[in-house]
Amino acid sequence: MFTDVVGYTALTQENESTTIGLLDDHRGLIRPIFASHGGREVKTIGDAFLVEFSSALDATLCAVAVQSAMNDRRLARGERLAVRIGIHVGDVIERENDVLGDAVNIASRIEPLAEPGGVCISGDVYAQVRNKLPYAMNQVAAPDLKNVTVPVDVYRIVMPWMRDDSKEVVELDRTRIAVLPFASMSPDPNDEYFADGLTEELIGKVSQVGGLEVIARTSVMNYKKKEKSVSQIGKELSVGTVMEGSVRKAGNRIRVAAQLINANTEGHLWSSTYDRDLEDIFAIQSDIANQIAEALKVKLAPGQGPAGKHPENIEAYTLYLKGRSLWNKRDKEGVLGSIKVFQESVKIDPGFARAYAGLADAYSIAAGSYVDIADGQAKSKEAAMKALELDDTLAEAHASLGINLLNDLRYGDAQREFRRAIELNPNYATAHQWYCLCLWEMGIMKEAKEEIEKARELDPLSPIIAIDVAGLTLEAGRLDDAIAVLDKLIETEPTFPWGYSNRCYCFTLKGMKEKAFADAETWHKLTGDEDGYKWLLALEYGWFGERARALPLIEELATKVGKSTIWEQGIAECYAVLGDKDGFFEWIDKAISAKRISVVIYRSSPEFDKVRDDPRFPEIFKKLGLPY
Repeated sequence: MFTDVVGYTALTQENESTTIGLLDDHRGLIRPIFASHGGREVKTIGDAFLVEFSSALDATLCAVAVQSAMNDRRLARGERLAVRIGIHVGDVIERENDVLGDAVNIASRIEPLAEPGGVCISGDVYAQVRNKLPYAMNQVAAPDLKNVTVPVDVYRIVMPWMRDDSKEVVELDRTRIAVLPFASMSPDPNDEYFADGLTEELIGKVSQVGGLEVIARTSVMNYKKKEKSVSQIGKELSVGTVMEGSVRKAGNRIRVAAQLINANTEGHLWSSTYDRDLEDIFAIQSDIANQIAEALKVKLAPGQGPAGKHPENIEAYTLYLKGRSLWNKRDKEGVLGSIKVFQESVKIDPGFARAYAGLADAYSIAAGSYVDIADGQAKSKEAAMKALELDDTLAEAHASLGINLLNDLRYGDAQREFRRAIELNPNYATAHQWYCLCLWEMGIMKEAKEEIEKARELDPLSPIIAIDVAGLTLEAGRLDDAIAVLDKLIETEPTFPWGYSNRCYCFTLKGMKEKAFADAETWHKLTGDEDGYKWLLALEYGWFGERARALPLIEELATKVGKSTIWEQGIAECYAVLGDKDGFFEWIDKAISAKRISVVIYRSSPEFDKVRDDPRFPEIFKKLGLPY
């Protein structure tokens, strides 16, 4: 990979000291990006870098990350500094800490063909990455590469902020809508959760509008306090309509301002302001949904969707909004905090079904991670059942019960609940995601893929959905493509630990030992889970033939099953990579007895190659009533 600053000489002549300072900042910004993608900085040549990578994909992902970081800084600071990047793949000669050869020469000749802030790659690189990047790549017509006699195809990567002239402008579908996070205008900073909760409630209410696809909260919250144009957000989420607004809460009075915008033209379709008592919040939500239906010329479908019956107590409702805001953080503090808040809500209003559904979801996430797994699952199921007893038209409650039934290995019953949740609210991304997991367990792969794709359409930026997309990609035998999905996830969500643990698994299967251990270490730093880290290490050591290092960890973790984040199934998998068949089947039987097992990767993953030929292996599925 060859990088070069655009117009560096001219910038230096204008203001040498300022430009040199910018160059130092530039180097400080991109050097860590090189390292994070496995790049080896060979040398700097004035304002240019020559960097070597072990794969074309690593180099290309690094180039995209560099240009994204540079673009973000230019927008934030108004700087003029931009770079061009060229990438080629080929053999090189290493001599005295330098690399030489045609590959280096071609990369340096490709770089000037890139636009400022852009990336050009050779045809050889394109062949290796063309199905692994979410960006268009346009071939350069008759590229003129100085002093390169052999014809070389060159492609330009169309970065998100660049215009793709190879494609016609496609109008975004106006029936796909994103409700952006409402800004809190209240003087009390603690009222911000109310604005977040109101956003989620409006997403639910707008989901009642027939004929609309509504983007889930997980994705839209990525735009909270980010200054992006409506047209850019529309392109990133593939939505033709965007709603934004603000809420000011003071005592028992609220002011809600909302506007609907055409993402294709940025023209306003409708706007309104409401000054009401807090108790009128439900009437405001209904009016906004009606206004949207009228503006988009679609019909409202009353009685459907996730809104559920209104609570009888506004304080219980406010606590519910706070609980949802905490739960959506998905970390220990947020999930445990949401449990307390949901409990307060149902204590005040025992008939509030949505608060029970929230409590069910909170315990479902906490079980096995933040609270005892058996106790957490039991309380989650109890809360889901209570929510359905109060309101059996609540989609979230059916989905919550479905995931409990799936954890209880009652696959057919779980399938029924997920189908009912989707029938009640087709826009509920979590129901589609969880239904995918159910179908995957049952070996119904075509439908599982359809469900996860639908979930991704509704929640395109969800990290947990991306994990399942990578898993299904791996299931299909496309290991490199699965890594590409996880690379993109980690690039956009660098603090989401499960991206690293899943990529660690992929790197392990690919035999990339150093990268696998590096991702395990990052996961450990982000989670602080000592036992989980030891389990990852045990799997790594076992896979790479370091049996003497794996066994003590496995034996230690076996004493902690049920007392930490380690399950019986985890111990079984460690024995599988060692090829210890008796150990594997002993612990698998324990996992089945404890009803703590998932077989989604058992049918095809190389992790089980050393035990799959044993006649006891198909019996696992027979005991669970599943096909093999």
